[in-house]
Amino acid sequence: MDIVVDFDGTCVSHEFPIVGKEIGAVKVLKKLVKNGHRLILFTMRSDRAVGGNTGDPTISDVTGMFLTDAVNWFNKNKIPLYGVQTNPTQKNWTTSPKAYGQLIIDDAALGCPLKQDLSISERLFVDWRKVENYLKVNGFFKK
Repeated sequence: MDIVVDFDGTCVSHEFPIVGKEIGAVKVLKKLVKNGHRLILFTMRSDRAVGGNTGDPTISDVTGMFLTDAVNWFNKNKIPLYGVQTNPTQKNWTTSPKAYGQLIIDDAALGCPLKQDLSISERLFVDWRKVENYLKVNGFFKK
């Protein structure tokens, strides 16, 4: 199964523009890959080389290799990605920019279990213990 995964608030705590803290995703993501699932990183992060007005007073004028930082997090944690920002197979049948997958794990998704741990972040983030239980109960782990 192709699984689309957000990054900030989902794989790590919300700390943009830096990579946030560990929140329990590594173990579960590795378990998904071990069970034959393919992960597609789908995030608002992008590599931004040119500064300038963002058009939104709540977003600072930041430049950096933000998408690369997220991809490097997966590499550092030895979690292979099948795709980044897109499913490699979808170009054969659609021009849509929305990444295709049968499951989406995203802290902004309705119903995604969230938690708050003030020692990690003031913002809510994915509760990977509950996500792992859901995946187990629903047959995602066979190995």
